[in-house]
Formats: sequence, structure tokens, C-alpha cells
Amino acid sequence: MTAMSADQMSIGEMLAATVPMARTLNLQFQETTAERAVLSLPDQGEYHNHVGGPHAGAMFTLGESASGAIVLAAFGDQLSRAVPLAVRAEIAYKKLAMGAVTATATLGRPAAEVVAELDAGQRPEFPVSIEIRRADGAVTGEMTVVWTLRPNG
Repeated sequence: MTAMSADQMSIGEMLAATVPMARTLNLQFQETTAERAVLSLPDQGEYHNHVGGPHAGAMFTLGESASGAIVLAAFGDQLSRAVPLAVRAEIAYKKLAMGAVTATATLGRPAAEVVAELDAGQRPEFPVSIEIRRADGAVTGEMTVVWTLRPNG
């Protein structure tokens, strides 16, 4: 990740500039705060699966990108001393997704607790929970991405 701060550009601009896959899928950043990130994947035929809805890989990328957006919003002030990295991820596809889908990510631990571990010289890990919904509000997927802040140096 290049050295830039969240106050120089929006979280969406930052992710699009540093993570080409977020640009490729034309993800739309609707809300990015330290409490919640909401991203949507427009209905695009080139990313459909065999039943005409968004491909599972596109939905995974949407969820992982939403988790990355909240990580940047919550820990953007730590980028000069640590790199956020996804450690592992799990997704469950619950219902058929058709049309545009939206992912909402929330932190699983208080940001202050994670920063305190970083301050103590540790490499903290923390989960981000994501729900993926279709336009009618039905949950089509649930995902958890565990992130770490790897200290520089």
C-alpha cells in the first residue's frame, strides 16, 4: 500500500488507487466510517454466474473490499506504522443473489483495543463481519474476514 492518508482522499478513492480489483468490479462506496462500511456491486453481466446473478467470486471480492474499507476507516491513522493484511476469510452463500448486491461490514472488536495491542508491540488480529444483501433485503451471504495490523520494520 502506498503512503497516503485517509484524509488526503476518500476511502473509496484510496482502495481504488491501491487495489485494482476494487476498480475492476466497479464497486460503489456508499458509506465508509470506522463503525460501518457499505459497498455495492452493480448488476453487471460480465460478472454473472451460470444462473444470471453475481458470481460467487465477485460477491467474495465485494465483501472483502467492504472489510478493507472499514479497516482503512478505523485504522487509517496507523498506516505510517503498520500494514493492514487479511489473514483468513470465510463466506457462506445463503440465498440466490440476483441483481445488484450490497455488503455491510462491521468491526468485531473495538478499534481502541486493537491499537492498544499494536502499541504494546503485538501484531493484533481482529474480525470484520459482513452481510451481503440483495435489493429486497434478503441476506444472500455472510462473511468474516480476520485482519491483522503488521507493524512496519
